[in-house]
Formats: sequence, structure tokens, C-alpha cells
Amino acid sequence: MKLVKSLLLGSVAGLAAVAGAQAADLPAKKAAPVEYVRVCSTYGAGFFYIPGTETCLRVGGRVRADYLYGEPLTRGQDAVGFRARGRIQLDARTATAYGLLRTFVRFEITRSSGTPFGLGNTGTISTSPNVAEAFVQFGGLTAGRVVSFFSNGDLPTGHMGTLRFDDAPDVDLLAYTFTFGNGFSATISLEDGIERREGLRFGDTWAAAQYAGQRAPDLVGNIKYTGTWGTAQLSGAIHQIRSNNLLTFTYPGIGSVSDYPDTEYGFAIAGYVGVNLPQLAPGDALWLAATFADGAPAYLDGGNSGTVITPFAAFENGTPTLVDGSIDPVTGDLKKTRAWAIAGGLRHYWTPTIRSNFFGSYLSSDSRQAFNTPADFREYRLGANVFWQPVSGLDLGVEVIYANTDLRGINPATGIGFRNSNGWEGRFRVQRDF
Repeated sequence: MKLVKSLLLGSVAGLAAVAGAQAADLPAKKAAPVEYVRVCSTYGAGFFYIPGTETCLRVGGRVRADYLYGEPLTRGQDAVGFRARGRIQLDARTATAYGLLRTFVRFEITRSSGTPFGLGNTGTISTSPNVAEAFVQFGGLTAGRVVSFFSNGDLPTGHMGTLRFDDAPDVDLLAYTFTFGNGFSATISLEDGIERREGLRFGDTWAAAQYAGQRAPDLVGNIKYTGTWGTAQLSGAIHQIRSNNLLTFTYPGIGSVSDYPDTEYGFAIAGYVGVNLPQLAPGDALWLAATFADGAPAYLDGGNSGTVITPFAAFENGTPTLVDGSIDPVTGDLKKTRAWAIAGGLRHYWTPTIRSNFFGSYLSSDSRQAFNTPADFREYRLGANVFWQPVSGLDLGVEVIYANTDLRGINPATGIGFRNSNGWEGRFRVQRDF
């Protein structure tokens, strides 16, 4: 028995040795490599490398809730308005031999109700999906929808309502920026002039005239400096004005002649300055914007032509209207509206989490015609707000704006002369950025 047992054990050991040798000859099955997401610190916080590429991506967004009170003019108008806005954005950047390649897209959906957010919202709820920004930057080239190069997006502004200057509106454009170093740059930009149309009028009435088709985009240029002390910029724009109204004139001895008003070109110039004031408190800053326009008043109207001209449902004495120009129904001459505005503000941090903004603007508009038009008025706005940021990215703020408008001439609807009007709005905001 001992001999049999020894033989059995020896056989088992031999088989195990052979099996082990054969197994060693087989290829080993390795686990698939794990591709971890790497942090990209080149462009600031929040960026990471898209796996398998050298492109850095940042995902961000915002949720904003606004509650607005505006003085109603009639019983049918709402005094209280509600607004909710959601934003999602993607920022992708890649370093290339030709410079930075950047792609940026920002989507916003806004839901608004009530007259304070526009007369069209009276008693209704509106929802508007919007491609707020979508652009490609490659070296000095910028193509797509982004903040107009007429504006200075680096100004340390902090107001919620509308002031009279080009307050960083997004427009469709094709631009090239020349960078000179030491904070200096210059940009030439072709921008969509349809976004800058404020309207055309006939004579001393509020009757709207029609625009003809756009034949040339707005030509925009700037020279800019950005440094440790702040920012400064000088901007200019040329804007085409064409009417599609065929007018008929009768001349003695000639008879009736039909023709379109001549095409005109308006322009706008602006200067911006923003100064950091850390000697007052960390984060404090002062800013100033001065703008003059002749036939291009959208460049001092708080943004593009879609911006509501007043921060209120309506003024007691009629709502003033900026227009590109007015057509004389007798001669067919197109007279451009001339206007200028100055705006400014101060940002102050009372504590690291509590800040205030004090701001205002003044605008003067003159149609330069022998008859009175809705474009002739003077207006000033004053406002202040306070924000509390209990945690990073969360703002809770309240704001009040007062406006006073002096309209000139006769209201064509009533035949009664205009007089000074004023109004105010109050706003509460909750906003989370991430």
C-alpha cells in the first residue's frame, strides 16, 4: 500500500508540473489600461483634458432668478415680473503652433412674465431659447457670435438694469485682433448691422419706415490696453442706413417722380476706462464710458437693438424712442439722429462677501430736424445695489434704479406737449455660477 500511495502521489506531482509548464507557455491576459481624466492647469481652474486628446475643456453654467417691480402706467399692466434663466457653456482650448485654438458655446433659455420685463410680456409668459455665444478663435481670428468689439467687456461693471452705453452685447461678427504685447491690442471687426438697427421714422410722426436690405456690415475697430491698474479702450463703428420706402414727389413742369431716400452712413465713437482701486478695498474699481453717435444710436443703448430702452413698463408721458433717423416725407431726405451719453460706476467691497455698486448715466438725443420727433429727449438714470456672496459662486442682490426723462415737442397721438416723466424699478436676484 505504501508503494501504491507513493506512486499515486508521484503521478499527481508530475501531472501538476507538466500542467504548470504548459500554462507558463500560454499568453497572459492583461487588464485594459485605465485612462484617467487629467487636470489641465494651463488655462485656469476647472479645465481638464478630454481623454485621448490634448484639448482642455471646461463645463460651466449659471442659474439666475429675477424678481422685478416696475411702476405700472395703466390698470392692465403688471407691476411685478418674474424671470428664470438657465445657462450652459462649454469652453475648449488647444495649444497649436499657430497660437491658441479656442471654441466656445453658450446656450441660454429664459422664461419671463409681467410688464416689467417688456410691454410684450403684459399678462403673458414667454420662453426664449437663445444661442448667446458661439465662436471660434484661432490666433488673432475670431468668428461667430461673441461680445461686440465696440464694447469693452473688461469694465468692472456690476449693475443689473440698463444704462446708456454699449454694455457688452453679443453680436455675430468676423474679426482679427493684433496683439502688440505689454497689454496693448487692436481689433478690426465686421459685425452684423441688423443687430444695431434702432428703427426709422417718418417726419414728426411715430409711423415706422421700412429698412432696405443690408448691403454692408458694420465696420468696427478698437485700440485697447489691459494691465494691472485696469483697462482703457477707444472704439469706432460705421453703420449703414437704407430705407425701402418708395416716395413720390411732384415737381412743377416735371410731374411726379418716385425714388428711394439716399443711403446714409452713421457712425459711433466711444471711450472706456476702468481703474482698480485696491487702496480702498480689495476688489474695488471705478469705470467710465462716453459715447457719441450720429445715425447709430444702438451703440449707446445698453446693448444691441433688442434692449428695452427704458427700465420701466412705460413713462407717464410716453416712452422715448431712439431711432437711426427720420425721413422727411416732403423732400425724402433722411436725417440721422445724433445722440451722446456718458455712464459710470463705482464698485466697493464692504467686506469680502458684501459688495455694492453705485452707477448712473446721462443721454441726450437730437434728431436735428425742423420738426419734432420721438427721438428728441434728455434722460438720466441713477441706481445702486448690494450683493451678498455667502459662498463662492452664489450671489443674492437687491437693486433700485431711478430714471427721469425730458421729452421735447408734441405727442402726435394726443396733440399735447410732452413734459418731464420719471419712474423707478426694484429688483431682487438670486444667481449661482458654476
